[in-house]
Amino acid sequence: MVRKFDFLVIGSGVAGMSFALQVASAKKGKVALICKTTIDEANTAKAQGGVASVTDLKKDNFEKHIHDTMVAGDYISDPAAVKQVVENAPAGIERLVNWGVNFDRKEDGTFDLHKEGGHSEFRILHHADDSGFEIQRGLIEAVKRHPNIKVLENHFAVEIITQHHLGIEVNRQTPDIECYGAYILDPDTGKVDTFLSKVTLLATGGIGAIYTSTTNPNIATGDGIAMAYRAKATVKDMEFVQFHPTALFHPGETHPAYLITEAMRGYGGILRLPNGEEFMQKYDKRLSLAPRDIVARAIDKEMKIHGIDHVCLDVTHKDAEQTKAHFPNIYAKCLSIGIDITKQYIPVCPCAHYLCGGVQVDLNGLSSIHRLYAVGECSCTGLHGGNRLASNSLIEAVVYADAAARHALSVIDDYTYNNKIPEWNDEGTMTNEEKVLIAQDMREVGQIMSNYVGIVRSDLRLHRAWTRLDIIYEETEELFKRVKATRDICELRNAINVGYLVTRQAIERKESRGLHYTLDYPKHAYDYKN
Repeated sequence: MVRKFDFLVIGSGVAGMSFALQVASAKKGKVALICKTTIDEANTAKAQGGVASVTDLKKDNFEKHIHDTMVAGDYISDPAAVKQVVENAPAGIERLVNWGVNFDRKEDGTFDLHKEGGHSEFRILHHADDSGFEIQRGLIEAVKRHPNIKVLENHFAVEIITQHHLGIEVNRQTPDIECYGAYILDPDTGKVDTFLSKVTLLATGGIGAIYTSTTNPNIATGDGIAMAYRAKATVKDMEFVQFHPTALFHPGETHPAYLITEAMRGYGGILRLPNGEEFMQKYDKRLSLAPRDIVARAIDKEMKIHGIDHVCLDVTHKDAEQTKAHFPNIYAKCLSIGIDITKQYIPVCPCAHYLCGGVQVDLNGLSSIHRLYAVGECSCTGLHGGNRLASNSLIEAVVYADAAARHALSVIDDYTYNNKIPEWNDEGTMTNEEKVLIAQDMREVGQIMSNYVGIVRSDLRLHRAWTRLDIIYEETEELFKRVKATRDICELRNAINVGYLVTRQAIERKESRGLHYTLDYPKHAYDYKN
């Protein structure tokens, strides 16, 4: 079946929904919003901390926010991208509020601002400790009210359509690759439908699910990045995978692991060993409020030194009622597993959290493929550089969704549908009865990435990962050609693709920089030995 939409949006987090709302409101055509599962399942909903924006002009300014972002990014962030996000952040907050998102306010009506690691001022807008959930809720309601947006839940994008599907050879040197839409799997029919579009936006989120433990939902298998890479788009900075220092240590709950927000350290939480001993003074003068890469490596080292599987976050010295009021969901979650955070330490450990790289885009969110935009975690805008500053990601998605929407609206009248695109051909394939192979290979990808391409790396580990991934890649591609497309095998293909990209670009970076730390090219001031 062939379906036509002016705008095809793949992904339903803050990036995809923000873009969809803006282009739909311009009344320039119909929008299809493709949701891999349900519209409420996205990385956005898992974000606890909040959104960074300069709002208190008496104490804060754009220059401070820009400086904090550049420092956290190890000075390899793109200054133009940083400037664009920081200076347009207040307008982005206003759009969220207008769409129905609520942020906590003080009695005088001003925003109740938090401070997080790496920030020099209080500039984090939040909604208790479930800010992402509130943003997702507000945007979902706005999307469902909009008559020009067609929400398609439980649909899976298989491939981006380009000239390649017309029989034209396309490689990474081809200067004029164009996107004509995507092939999308409808699980109800089991068929892969052809979605033609004038403009396509990837907003597919991150890659956390390719690791054995992540704060991301299971759906975060890097689908958009993998599809764009196979379509010959430029993909950049994949080596910079951020491991959140403080996920709740609860064996058996790893996908997703429950996030203990960085705001809790901004609130005054102290990192300790299980015996109560502090340790961050050995690593950074900012102690528990050091940037995430430093804190994650410090915890990783302490766990290895002492042979332990977690450290602890201590807020027992804070006022109990304030702690419950500030972090009601964390309090309830910990209490559900027998931990009263007002009286007991919270067991925490690092796990995969956020990807700073992705599909390379310009200031308009446009990829190297014409008519294909990428926004949110699947994109590489240059904002984060070597390490994302806390709470910069949600506002980046809002600002770049706006930039992409404005640009797309300015050029869409120049585009038409390409009606020569062939429908998906699965003639001769069979139903896949070998689900056990896919499940085992996905587990193996997670083990490879966590053991060899994790917080601390080495050339030996990276090359071993490369070799193992290559074997699984060949086996999976052979299977994919023989069976009908299903979500599980497509996710496996994508996970292998992005795992390969993280590994290859980590091998190519011959230094320790930001989130990429390698024993073969150490740079840091303290002596880190594995």
